[in-house]
Amino acid sequence: MEGEEEKKKEGSSYRYWVREATSEAAPPPQPQKLNNNDVALNAPASLGSLWNRAGTWEEKSLTKWANDRLKELLGSVGSLQFSSGKAEIIDVNRCVGDAFLVTVRNKKRVGYTYELSLKVEGEWSFEENTKRVKGSLDIPEFSFGELDDLEVDVKVSEDKELSHQLKQQVRLDMKQFLEPIRLKLGQFEQELKDR
Repeated sequence: MEGEEEKKKEGSSYRYWVREATSEAAPPPQPQKLNNNDVALNAPASLGSLWNRAGTWEEKSLTKWANDRLKELLGSVGSLQFSSGKAEIIDVNRCVGDAFLVTVRNKKRVGYTYELSLKVEGEWSFEENTKRVKGSLDIPEFSFGELDDLEVDVKVSEDKELSHQLKQQVRLDMKQFLEPIRLKLGQFEQELKDR
């Protein structure tokens, strides 16, 4: 037995796992009941939920709020006056995507990805005639921080009374909605960050 103890002592003094209760082993921790004041004083300020005090990873969907807010903001763009007519956004036909808030390492990050289609109506005067024109502004996939690269595809309803030249003018005029839309989406991004 004495030989075995000496072999143990000769080995590394480092112990990965203490298997035997020896005088070197620390006593097991004793549970202590905490009151609400102790919890409040020891709790670090974290951004996420109470269960995620370390702020490791937490994701929250903001899609419902984002869909409603996008429709509200884009519906408030109003009408634009052009050299040969005027038009306004009537409705948001399509609002598909998602928005989220992620807490990572106690830092808040937001993001979204969306596709939009906006219904537009207006009147254009061309060769002393006034024509009522319907169309849509389609915004293909766009996401957080990419508003400078925003593009708009203009579609004009197929009306046999509209000449090719008038359709071209309407498309050019409707592209001017890009800047007010970009401003509204910028406002949306800021509100998303502030949530």
